[in-house]
Amino acid sequence: MARAVTTQRKTFNTALAWIVGLLIFFPILWTILTSFKTEAQAIASPPIFLNFDWTLENYAIVQERSDYMRFLWNSVIIAGGSTILGVIIAVPAAWAMAFVPSKRTKDILLWMLSTKMLPAVGVLYPIYLLFIRLGLLDSRAGLVVVLMLINLPIIVWMLYTYFREIPGEILEAARMDGATLKEEILYVLTPMAIPGIASTVLLNFILAWNEAFWTLNLTAVNAAPLTAFIASYSSPEGLFFAKLSAASTMAIAPILILGWFSQKQLVRGLTFGAVK
Repeated sequence: MARAVTTQRKTFNTALAWIVGLLIFFPILWTILTSFKTEAQAIASPPIFLNFDWTLENYAIVQERSDYMRFLWNSVIIAGGSTILGVIIAVPAAWAMAFVPSKRTKDILLWMLSTKMLPAVGVLYPIYLLFIRLGLLDSRAGLVVVLMLINLPIIVWMLYTYFREIPGEILEAARMDGATLKEEILYVLTPMAIPGIASTVLLNFILAWNEAFWTLNLTAVNAAPLTAFIASYSSPEGLFFAKLSAASTMAIAPILILGWFSQKQLVRGLTFGAVK
């Protein structure tokens, strides 16, 4: 009886997981399908799902109109740079909070996380003026710093959680053997926390890649990433849904491929320390 109940529960959980997964994936699938339609078919009512004339015209027009590779390269530099810089800063901070905690460590962590609740538009004006004064407006360096600071609380929190699962006795043994602080972090702590660090890097790269608010407000031409590339397909005359879908598909394709090939590492890192 108990085995039958367990089997039914597993079947129910599996079916529920598939339903949730399909609901999440459907907008992506619809965007991809729309990118192969004509503009008339894209706005047809009722919507056309599969019975339409497939065309690559939208992709050809997008390629002719925009320098896709420039936008892609900007996205790679901005997302990669902000993630790497964030990890370099967050690793020592998370180490200090995990292995040399103070009475205020939890308060500091909560304060850092609370900064994520601040509406971005509330600090747009001062940051915009600061960027103008420093000459960082429409620059990749400026966006790298901004996106790093935005995601830094998440990076610190994730690394702190992973580091807490590592026995402190191992680091103490390394210190007794004469390891310096730098050697302790680089050669003892980091290799043991590779799954957690890898998942942190992947998650924050995705967050930086998808960031639209700051990239649209702090860039114009030179540093515009793929989020600006997508936004360029709206106009005063209205939205060109088929071309917009083609641009969106080209923008999300690299991150979808990255996520697909790194999903095992991501899941392993996100569950790191969950089961002892």
